[in-house]
Amino acid sequence: MRAHKTFRLVYLALLVAFAVALHTVEAVLPLPVPVPGARLGLANIITLLTLVLYGWRSALTVAALRSVLGSLLAGSFLGFGFYLSLGGAVTSSLAMALVFPFYLRGKITLVSVSLAGAAVFNLVQLGLAAILVQNVVLFRGYLPFLLLLSVPTGIFTGLAAWQLLKATAHLDLRLAPGAKHLPALRQGRK
Repeated sequence: MRAHKTFRLVYLALLVAFAVALHTVEAVLPLPVPVPGARLGLANIITLLTLVLYGWRSALTVAALRSVLGSLLAGSFLGFGFYLSLGGAVTSSLAMALVFPFYLRGKITLVSVSLAGAAVFNLVQLGLAAILVQNVVLFRGYLPFLLLLSVPTGIFTGLAAWQLLKATAHLDLRLAPGAKHLPALRQGRK
C-alpha cells in the first residue's frame, strides 16, 4: 500500500512538472489571436489527464501548483496574470470535475469535459480581469471572442488528453480507485 502511494506521488509530481513546462512555454509563445491574453491552454491537457487518472482532487492540485510554479518561473508571481491564471485553473478544474461523472457514464466525451473547462476558464479570467481593473465593460467586448476561442482550444485539449490516455493505456500508472473506465481504454473500446 505504501509503495502504491509513493508511485502515485511520483506520477503526480511528473504531471505537475509537465504542466509547468507547458504553462511556461505557452507564456512565452506569441499567438496571433485578436484577443489580448488569450492562450491555447496547453497545460490544461495535463489537468484533464490528471482528472481521468487520479480524480478531481489531484487535478485541482496539479492545476494550482502549475499556476504558482509557472508564474514563479515566468516572473509573474502575484502579478495580474498570476491571479487570472490561478483563478481560471482552479475553477476550470472544478467545472471539469462536475461534468466528469457524465463522461464516466458515457453520456459525454472527454472533449465535452474539456470544453466545459475551457469555457469556465475564460469566463472566470474575464470576470477576474473586470474586477481587478474595475471595468465591467470588458464583458461586452471580450466575452463573445473568449467563448468562441474556448471551442477550438477545448476541442484540442480534449483530443490531446484522449490521445495521451490511449498512448499510456498500457502503463501501470497506479490509478485512482475510481478510474474504472480505463480498462475499456486498454481494450480499445472507447
